[in-house]
Amino acid sequence: MSDLFEDPSPGSNAPPLSVSEISGAVKRVIEGEFGRVRVRGEIGRVSMPRSGHVYFDLKDDRAVIASVSWKGQVARLSQKPEEGMEVIATGKLTTFAGQSKYQLIVDDLEPAGAGALMAMLEKRRKALAAEGLFDAERKKPLPFLPRVIGVVTSPSGAVIRDILHRLRDRFPSHVVIWPVAVQGAASAAEVANAIRGFNALPDQGPIPRPDLLIVARGGGSIEDLWGFNEEIVVRAAAESRIPLISAVGHETDTTLIDFASDRRAPTPTAAAEMAVPVRRELGLQLQQARLRMGQAMGQRQERMAQRLVDLGRALGRPQALTEGARQRLDFRGGALEPALRNLVLRRKDRLSGLRLTPAMLARQTDRAKTSLETVTRQIGLASRTGSARRKDRLDVLAQRLTNGRSRVISDARRKTAEGRERLAPLEGRLQAAFARSIHQRQEAMQRLDRMRVSLGYTQTLERGFAVIRDATGQIVTTAQAAGEQARLEIEFADGTLPVRNDRDPQGSLF
Repeated sequence: MSDLFEDPSPGSNAPPLSVSEISGAVKRVIEGEFGRVRVRGEIGRVSMPRSGHVYFDLKDDRAVIASVSWKGQVARLSQKPEEGMEVIATGKLTTFAGQSKYQLIVDDLEPAGAGALMAMLEKRRKALAAEGLFDAERKKPLPFLPRVIGVVTSPSGAVIRDILHRLRDRFPSHVVIWPVAVQGAASAAEVANAIRGFNALPDQGPIPRPDLLIVARGGGSIEDLWGFNEEIVVRAAAESRIPLISAVGHETDTTLIDFASDRRAPTPTAAAEMAVPVRRELGLQLQQARLRMGQAMGQRQERMAQRLVDLGRALGRPQALTEGARQRLDFRGGALEPALRNLVLRRKDRLSGLRLTPAMLARQTDRAKTSLETVTRQIGLASRTGSARRKDRLDVLAQRLTNGRSRVISDARRKTAEGRERLAPLEGRLQAAFARSIHQRQEAMQRLDRMRVSLGYTQTLERGFAVIRDATGQIVTTAQAAGEQARLEIEFADGTLPVRNDRDPQGSLF
């Protein structure tokens, strides 16, 4: 290797090296000398292209190392790279010949101590607060008695048991659990998807849409709770249309989701207490309200009854209001009976004065018969007139129908002629297109035939080669196979020549 990099003296006959050879030699030296290393530094210039790879710089106050984490490695990183974060990167040192530089292939990334994490957490908190995600105006009030409660937590931990136990003691409710990982690289994405998934549920769907969300996790170190500090979780909590309670860690633990949620609970058990009231206390309050309402209604009825009595005293005697009307009724009732009697007598006298004779009845009968005959003739005349009018109308309709049929036939013939005129040029175009297609296919066939001839073995024969076959017509390709045949046939460009296989003492063939 030292000879490869030795500087040749003037006039030396050492062969020159290519750029690729020099680059490969440098790559082997660096990879063989360092292998896997752990580098501590500050992350700068993070780039995440659509390919899924992550490119960033590791730097200190005097040097910079280009670093890259491939797509498959990014998914396994315990900490995503962020600009300004101080980390310890573990990986393999290699070179990138395309830009004549060395770089670190990072497969593990960890914060360089709790101080670095807290500094990065404070920087992220200020950036999100500047966007208004933690403003008090964004906070939504919690429902007094939620019908359905959605819980985002691990289904196997003690947290969910504590929440269900507390809800059962205070006010049993319908609980929907969205299981997530509350620790590790996948925690942040699963928690954010759970919050957005609950918000995306329809109101009348098969899964009831929660009226309240609880994001819960037990206590732990800052590394264990780091998933709830990720930006994707904070934004999902801030965008949630359903009121959200964050119950992550113990009372002294604080994560960024606590600032974005509508209410922070010091523990998961306290979150359950915030979510629902105590049913026994509600029953007592309802009973006290019922008693107070009964007392208030009784007092109101007493006041209304006393008021009615007081107003009644100001009124006169009820009999005084009806005495005049009763007197008028008695007077008119006494005068009604004689008036009816006189009316009956007068009508009776008028009826007695009427005298009907048989002649008068006969004249009235004749007049009625004449009127009946007149009406009968009028009805017959009207019936005949109506029939004639209907017949005339039917004739007019028949004539119109005949004329319309003629017009329809004429229109059909005219449209047929027009269609034939439009079809004639189309037929000519179709025939021309068919002829062009046939011509193109013939040209393609001729090109293929010329290619077949140029690639065939007959052209090879014309250049001085020959094909040897045995008696069965099979091609012979080796001298050993030719020596085993009694008769052979050699094909030249202008014909074939039979040959008999006779070996002379020197082994030659004729």
